[in-house]
Amino acid sequence: MPVVQSNGINLHYEERGSGEPLLLIMGITAPGAVWEKHVEYWEKSFRCILVDNRGVGLSDKPPGPYSSAQMADDCAGLLKHLGLSGVRVVGVSMGSIIAQQLGIRHPELLRSLVLMCPWARCDRTAKDIFRHMMDCKARFRPEEFSLYVQLLIFSKATFDDDSSYEDMVEDRENAALDPSPQPLIGLEGQAEACIHHEVLDQLSSITHPTFVLGGEVDAFTPQWMTREVAEAIPNSLLHIYPGSGHAFHWENLEDFNHRVNQWLLEN
Repeated sequence: MPVVQSNGINLHYEERGSGEPLLLIMGITAPGAVWEKHVEYWEKSFRCILVDNRGVGLSDKPPGPYSSAQMADDCAGLLKHLGLSGVRVVGVSMGSIIAQQLGIRHPELLRSLVLMCPWARCDRTAKDIFRHMMDCKARFRPEEFSLYVQLLIFSKATFDDDSSYEDMVEDRENAALDPSPQPLIGLEGQAEACIHHEVLDQLSSITHPTFVLGGEVDAFTPQWMTREVAEAIPNSLLHIYPGSGHAFHWENLEDFNHRVNQWLLEN
């Protein structure tokens, strides 16, 4: 499995598909493999690069706190190692704040950005959610922590759907069997990066084509955060999924995969 030395750590990544490069950056707690349901579609059009952020998966998990700028530099080091520029980037949740910092700090490496459920700053509610997440990680069994995350990211409609709920219960059970669980130190480092991400006044410097997406009933990173990011980036495109939560990309999987793939092909 490929590992590169980047920004002082070992960074694990995987490549799927062929064509022009597409870097995929996951959210807090999640390794790059969580992109699977999207990569199955996008790898037909792009060379997909799935990275494990510092603090999770098979990448190093040094003591924190981390920062969104630091994690963007991790990704920039990977792209430079691969000899890539003009890269399309898709980032979800914490991955979106890393993608923002790539646009701010390393614009020469990028071609376009897709920012999913992003924020440019945290209010007190968001900061306390991330702090509570650290507390839950420290105290809960893996299956209990999985349930807590599900309550944050899925809408009522997903909980009400029998098939979706069965999948969620299975995911909770599988969390206890994870051979490479994220340690508390990794979650704490990532959460600090999320809490202290503050770039609203810098987003106007991003000139790449940017597609911003969010969920109408996202309780984790509410719609105002998504809209604030879209309004701050010149000429960005905004799409809000009605009735959907933080995990709108799973709740509207077929539409999302096609919509983003088509936008990426055009940008």
